[in-house]
Amino acid sequence: MPVIRHLSPHEILTARLRSAGCVFAEDEARLLIDAAPTPEALERMAGRRVAGLPLEHILGWAEFCGLRIAVDTGVFVPRRRTEFLVRQAAALLDASRVARGDSPAPVVVDLCCGSGAVGAALAALAGPAELHCADIDPAAVSCARTNVVPLGGQVHEGDLYAPLPAGLRGRVRLLAVNAPYVPSADIETMPQEARVHEPRACLDGGADGLQVQRRVAAGARQWLAPGGHVLIETSRRQSAQTAGILRRHGLAARVLRSEELGATVVAGALPPFGGR
Repeated sequence: MPVIRHLSPHEILTARLRSAGCVFAEDEARLLIDAAPTPEALERMAGRRVAGLPLEHILGWAEFCGLRIAVDTGVFVPRRRTEFLVRQAAALLDASRVARGDSPAPVVVDLCCGSGAVGAALAALAGPAELHCADIDPAAVSCARTNVVPLGGQVHEGDLYAPLPAGLRGRVRLLAVNAPYVPSADIETMPQEARVHEPRACLDGGADGLQVQRRVAAGARQWLAPGGHVLIETSRRQSAQTAGILRRHGLAARVLRSEELGATVVAGALPPFGGR
């Protein structure tokens, strides 16, 4: 007589998520089961995921650089590729400490911070710093405060540099920027999770995707300390243009690439004496 094996709850949920198009269905099923306090809660959470809500919005957190970053519904979900930006930023801060001693702690700014993932990761992983984060979206700012304030950072609400304390001008050692860089016409080709459940303003970089980057570059020299750096996440195909934008504003620029993470970052440097 054949033995009938009943599927486990994990196997059942995995199959359901896979049918809905979830690429990492097995891992997602495990996370949802671990997070759900009751079977009824699990059913609600699974239903939201099948409907297309980002897993991170359902769980309330995203894994980033080994940390659990709080992510509220409607806030941009930090991507794993952005961990490359953090690694490069941490390496520059380490080099600065060796070369300069950096006492007091270096000023670090996470611009277009979203949930504050980049700033929080740098605060946790890259040593003492005076950390400031800024974003124009009130929901993102609220979320970033949850992640950054316990680590000693400050979060400011406003457009790019506008909300930063004036006393930071000319003092920023590291400016980390994950500004929107998707061309407007490409938004509709993005996965539903992003184009439906994340604010368009955190995705849309204008006609060529570089509109916000141009504004960042135009103001960078006013805020960077002599020898300071700006790191901007971009795409491989836009990287030469991003580098050109930084150079036109007096910054030495180089393109950095991680094949492992599929990530591209353009690093701009202000000369040690400011180039003024």
